[in-house]
Amino acid sequence: MNLTIMSLTARAMLGRKRVLMLLPMPVILIGLTLIGVNAGGVTDAEWGPVVFSSLGISVILPLTALIVGSSALGLEIDDGTITHLLTKPLPRSEIVLSKLAVAWLVTTVATGVPLAAAALIAGSGKLAVGLVIGAAIGGLAYSALFLALSVMTKRPVAVGLVYIVLWENILVSYVSGARVFSVRQHATAIADSIGNTQLIDASVSIGTALIMSVIFIAVGTVGATQRLRSFALTGEAN
Repeated sequence: MNLTIMSLTARAMLGRKRVLMLLPMPVILIGLTLIGVNAGGVTDAEWGPVVFSSLGISVILPLTALIVGSSALGLEIDDGTITHLLTKPLPRSEIVLSKLAVAWLVTTVATGVPLAAAALIAGSGKLAVGLVIGAAIGGLAYSALFLALSVMTKRPVAVGLVYIVLWENILVSYVSGARVFSVRQHATAIADSIGNTQLIDASVSIGTALIMSVIFIAVGTVGATQRLRSFALTGEAN
């Protein structure tokens, strides 16, 4: 990885107005947690999975990764500044890994911290740890996927939203076999295996989650690298 690329990417990414879209989601998550904790006659098994799984991991995590991951390379491709990187004697894999590292770190902090805070409010330190680790691994898988989309299509956000809504939420809810290929299910399984609480409920095994996470990360990273190698100095793919 290249520290200069990482530094420039972080400054450009955090300076964009798009990042402001990340702020309301953690507030909503923590607010709903406070409501669930203080609601009388409601058990952890009733409100916990809705807040942590259906909202935190199923919505906030992928949306954050989409906003951040698609920006890491996509914004440079859109405005043409990617040509500055392409003219330098840098391996395309180094560029991709540097961009991916920044996207992963931002996604993990933006989702892992509020998820952990919400779990602590709910009184589960183990779940807080589990959610941070689940968000980190799931965030890396999502970031690799959306980074690859940013160099494969001119509308990565639109395509990413279709993927999140249709595959990760609708199809997975009705087709049990699709859960094996769902990043949100992988992140949930990792968090649940560590937290071991009624506040979250997994649908796939931890072994499946870890193996499939590695596959998603590898496919996204390799796909982005190979696609970037086909770019000419104009910033367009050959």
